[in-house]
Amino acid sequence: MLDFFIKGGWLMIPLGICSILALAIIIEKFITLKIIESRSEKFAEKTRSIINSNDDRKVDKILALCEMTPIPLARIIKKGLEKRGKSKEEIKEVIQDAGSEEIPYLEKRLKILGTITAIAPLIGLLGTVVGMIKAFNVITVQGVGNPGALAGGIAVALYTTAFGLSIAIPSLIFYNYFMHRTDKIIRKLESVSREFMEFLSGE
Repeated sequence: MLDFFIKGGWLMIPLGICSILALAIIIEKFITLKIIESRSEKFAEKTRSIINSNDDRKVDKILALCEMTPIPLARIIKKGLEKRGKSKEEIKEVIQDAGSEEIPYLEKRLKILGTITAIAPLIGLLGTVVGMIKAFNVITVQGVGNPGALAGGIAVALYTTAFGLSIAIPSLIFYNYFMHRTDKIIRKLESVSREFMEFLSGE
C-alpha cells in the first residue's frame, strides 16, 4: 500500500485525505442516523402513551420528555407545545418551520461527502495529466530508449486515476444512500408531527 502511494506521486496525499474524510463521514452518518431513528421511535411511543392516558398533566409530561430527548422530533414537538392554544394553522406553520430547521442537522456533513465525490476523480484526472506530462518530458529529453523512466510517468497517471475513482464511486453510493435515508426520516418526522398537531389542536 505504501509503495502504491509512493508511485502515485504527491497527488496521492490529497486523495488520501479525501479517503479518510469520506470513511469518517460514512461511519459517523451510519451511527448518527441509527441513533436518531431509534430514539425517535421510542420518543413517539412514549408521547402517544402520554396522549392516550387520562393524566391531566399531559402537556407538562410531553414537554419534560422533549427536554430530556435531544433529537429533531423532540425539538419539533417542543416548538409546537410552545404555541399550544393557538389556531390549527398557526401550530401547523410553527411545526413545519421547526421541521425545516432540522433538515440541515440531518444532512450535516453530507455536503462534504458530496464534494469528495466530485473532486476525487478530478484530482485523479489531474494526476493523469501530470503523469502524462512527465512521460512526454522523458520522451523529449531521453527519447523512447528509457522505458523505466517513461513507465514512471505513466504509473503516476494510472495510480492517481484509479485511486480517485475508487474513492468517488463508493462515496457517491453512500451519499445517495444517506440522502434517501435522511428523506425517509424527514417524512417520518412530518407524519408524527401532524399526528401530534391534532392533539395540540384539540387541547
